[in-house]
Amino acid sequence: MADSSTARARWELENNIQSSEDVDALFKYDNAEHQAMQQQKPWSKDPHFFKHVRMSALALLKIAMHARSGGNLEVMGMLVGKTVQDTFIVMDAFALPVEGTETRVNAQAEAYEYMVEFVDTNKQVHRLENVVGWYHSHPGYGCWLSGIDCTTQMTNQQYQEPFLAVVVDPVRTMASGKVEIGAFRTYPEGYRPPDEGPSEYQTIPLSKIEDFGVHAKQYYSLDITFFKSSTDAHMLDLLWNKYWVNTLSASPLISNREFAAGQIADIAEKLEQAEGQLGHGSRMGRYMMSDKKKDEGALSKICRDTSKLATEQIKGLSSQVIKDLLFNHACRADGRTTVPAPMEL
Repeated sequence: MADSSTARARWELENNIQSSEDVDALFKYDNAEHQAMQQQKPWSKDPHFFKHVRMSALALLKIAMHARSGGNLEVMGMLVGKTVQDTFIVMDAFALPVEGTETRVNAQAEAYEYMVEFVDTNKQVHRLENVVGWYHSHPGYGCWLSGIDCTTQMTNQQYQEPFLAVVVDPVRTMASGKVEIGAFRTYPEGYRPPDEGPSEYQTIPLSKIEDFGVHAKQYYSLDITFFKSSTDAHMLDLLWNKYWVNTLSASPLISNREFAAGQIADIAEKLEQAEGQLGHGSRMGRYMMSDKKKDEGALSKICRDTSKLATEQIKGLSSQVIKDLLFNHACRADGRTTVPAPMEL
């Protein structure tokens, strides 16, 4: 139990989950404030109105567990909460029964019926919060919105504002130990956003780069932070025990080996592409100086991807060594360790 508590404390630290006395006030629902916001519709005047997301640790853990259970298939769920000024407050999340593939996730009639039933049941037990968004997973290829995601989010924002899109990557969460998550909103159709500074760098597989680049200007990301309250502490304890056992019994080196092999192949393909472009640029001479700088930038990104992959592999190997020492080597009273005999087949 002590090990579980220590692991949970570390998980909260790595995901920067904040705990303070005023957090419980976030759970107080003000219907008058909600109605006033719906009448004013400030997001219709400013497409960049919403800037922040505050998510409960309970919702974060439920999303991470659901995304992880899907493996290499995309999963989908809904976010429950409210809005306060320019901030989404996500208090809870629930999974949807959907059909998922390796490239998209589709909500069918059964999923919509389930969502309506869930919201109605919440109202019956006097939970007045509304559905404020949706989440889905991108197993192994980062947190961003694809073309299909942008279309889905635009439709949601058109008919049930305010609405938020959250993307989580369970494979990279397993590799890094920190939940890889992002929050987004799309711009209205025809809107041209002002030039923004460089966003935080993330590794995008070569097969997804085109989809990522084509739609990158159709949405923007929101700053996301996490909080923990006394209200959901007991439920968090129950969920954490299950999450901790699954994490303890799993090895990132084994569960993510296909992902790691895919990343190595992706890096090799990017290197070949960059080498070909550099060779072409050298033959063209001084007329290709701008393209050469672009290629050098591509090489620096490949170096970052390689370093990140190496760090994740070293971390996974270190974790496996520690687990081996803890569970496969019994410590005797004289301080010596004994290795268990291999099982007879």
